Amino acid sequence: MRIIDKLLLTPNDLKPSFPNWIVKGVLNPGAIRLPSNKIMLFVRVAEQYHLNKGKLLHCPVITAEKGYKTKTENIRRKDIARKENNVVFLKNGSCRLTTFSHFRKIILNENGFDIEHIGENPVFTGTATEGQYGVEDSRITKTKDKYLLTYVSVSLNEGVSTSLAVSEDLVRWKRKGIIFREQNKDVVIFPEKIKGKYIALHRPEGFFKFSKPSIWISYSSDLAYWGREKSIMQPRPNSWEQDRIGSGAPPIKTEEGWLEIYHGVEQIEGKKTYSAGAALLDLKNPEKILARSPKDKPLFAPTEKHEKKGFVSNVVFPTGAVMDLNKKDLLVYLGGADSVISVKKINLKDIFNHVEYY
Repeated sequence: MRIIDKLLLTPNDLKPSFPNWIVKGVLNPGAIRLPSNKIMLFVRVAEQYHLNKGKLLHCPVITAEKGYKTKTENIRRKDIARKENNVVFLKNGSCRLTTFSHFRKIILNENGFDIEHIGENPVFTGTATEGQYGVEDSRITKTKDKYLLTYVSVSLNEGVSTSLAVSEDLVRWKRKGIIFREQNKDVVIFPEKIKGKYIALHRPEGFFKFSKPSIWISYSSDLAYWGREKSIMQPRPNSWEQDRIGSGAPPIKTEEGWLEIYHGVEQIEGKKTYSAGAALLDLKNPEKILARSPKDKPLFAPTEKHEKKGFVSNVVFPTGAVMDLNKKDLLVYLGGADSVISVKKINLKDIFNHVEYY
């Protein structure tokens, strides 16, 4: 399979929001083709207060309903039980983030590979009542009459949940609040209703490990209340995705079925590798899996330098997919090593030949 890869954005390409902050990562973008045929990315920018030295650790938190006003929670280092990447676990059982994420707008030209504009300011942030600790990992779906933005909101009382915002122009967003509760992420919504219902894929995660985190399906009449949930795709043992899987980009309608680019995780001796796979779902009944990447071969794995080493090494995390104007290739937008953003161009026929049909 021939995959054309291009590194699009690194932390050095963006200015921090405040003089005393630093950009630690730009990653996991939502992607949508505009009416002009250009492509807009809603990128996650992770920033950090740069004075994290000495006896205190400074964790940013939003303090305003509008605007981008923050303060820092000062945590004594002696109260920290352990740290895992940007997550601080405290001895009292709670946790905080050392980085703070928001969304900025990036405009690419029609081919999806060349940057025309890099937004210098946040265009979507948390508020004092939702996502006080940041918003992460946007996915954008275009329906018949509106745009749907799903994103992870990290909040004081609601924890790590998934929220929804709706827009008619990709500029003014109406927040609808949490649609999937704590520890339910990777939410993608189908671009059209099926049998009169909105459909979402998501990945709940419980505290009791009866099963490994898998891809679920859910239905809604109004985008607010979701139900009829069930797990439709599970991690497979002895594979590149044996420890967990989750939705990646919103599904794309093809002649072969709904094409879902997803991610899977394999953990060996404590080291995790995030790879990407492809699945085809039945057009009329997306609970039915028609085809899937082989157990021994992901669609793509971390192979580039910017995917193998970074804030979290060995990670490819697809969150956006846009059809090329030639209708023959797919442009997949992803975060690499939780640090950078790249695009991969893959021929659709190669994807269909790659998956194993059931």
